[in-house]
Amino acid sequence: MILGLLLLVITSSFFTNAFALQLYTDRDVYSKGQPLLVYGQGLPNEPIIIRLFAPDGTIAQFNQISADADGSFSHILIRWPNATSTFSYGTYSVEAIATKEQEASQTVNVKFLGNSSLIQVPQQPVVLVSVFAPQTAAVNQTFRVFIQVTSDGLLVAGNPSVVLSSSHVHLPDGSVVILSDSLKTLHQGLFYVDFTPTQEGTYVFHITATNKGTTANGSVATLVLKQDIEGISNQILKLNSGLDTTSQELDRLKSEIQGFANALNSSQQSISQADEHLNKSVTSMSDSVTNIDQASTQLNSLFLPVVALIAIIIALQITILARRR
Repeated sequence: MILGLLLLVITSSFFTNAFALQLYTDRDVYSKGQPLLVYGQGLPNEPIIIRLFAPDGTIAQFNQISADADGSFSHILIRWPNATSTFSYGTYSVEAIATKEQEASQTVNVKFLGNSSLIQVPQQPVVLVSVFAPQTAAVNQTFRVFIQVTSDGLLVAGNPSVVLSSSHVHLPDGSVVILSDSLKTLHQGLFYVDFTPTQEGTYVFHITATNKGTTANGSVATLVLKQDIEGISNQILKLNSGLDTTSQELDRLKSEIQGFANALNSSQQSISQADEHLNKSVTSMSDSVTNIDQASTQLNSLFLPVVALIAIIIALQITILARRR
C-alpha cells in the first residue's frame, strides 16, 4: 500500500515536471509593425490562455489557443501598432495560463520601444514609488498618506493589498504597523491610507510596490506633535485678536488721557489768567493804598494849619474876654 502511494507520487511528479508549461517569445525588444510571436510547450491539445499586460498592469490583449497533439503551440499575439496611450512604450508582460495543469502560468517580459535594434535592453520594468504625507501632524488627529506607483512612466493598476503588500510604518517607539489591509485605491496607480497617530515623534512610512516581479520602495517621514499647525495657528489668531482688542483699549485710554491733558492745560491756562488778574488786582490795590497814603499826607498838611489857625483864634478870643473883665 505504502509502495503504491510512493509510486503514485513519483509518477505524478514526473508527469508534472515533464509537462510543465513553457513560454517563450521570438525576441526581447519590439518596435512598431513587428509581430509578437509567442510559442512554448504544454499538454497535448490543451487550451492555453495568453494575455498581454501593459506597463500599467492592465490587459492590452487577450487570446485563447489550443496546443497541438504534441503539446507545442505558437501564436502571433499582436502586431505592434503606433505608440498611443493604449499601447505606450515600456515593459510588457506576456502570460500563458495552462487550463489543464491546475492553471499553471508562465510570464515573460518584453520591451516595446521606438527602435528594436538596441542590444541588451533590460527586460525588467522601471517601477517607481512616490509617497506624499504631511510634514507635521498632531496626536489623535487622522491624516492621509498618498501613494503613486508607476511602471515605465505609466500608472500601475491593481489591488493595493497585492501591489503594496509589504508596506508598513515605523512608529516612534520602534514598533511596526502593517498597512496592506488599510490601503485603498483612489485612482489607477494612486492609493492612499488614513492613519491616526497615538504617540509623539517621527513616523516613517515605508511603501513597497511590486509589479511584474520588480520591486520598488519609497519612504516619507511625518513629525507628530501634541498639536498640529492648524491648532497653533488658531491660538495665534486668538492671541492676535486679543492684542487687537488691547490695542484698541490702549488707543481709547490714550485718547482719554489726551483729553484729560487738554482739560488740564485749559485749567492751567485759566489759573494762569486768574493769577494774572489777581496780580493786576493786587497791583491796583497797592496803587490805591499808595494814593490813599498820599492823599492822607496831603490832607494832614492841609488840616494842621487850619487847626493851628483855629487855636490862635480861640486864644485871641480868650485874651479879649479876659481884658474886658
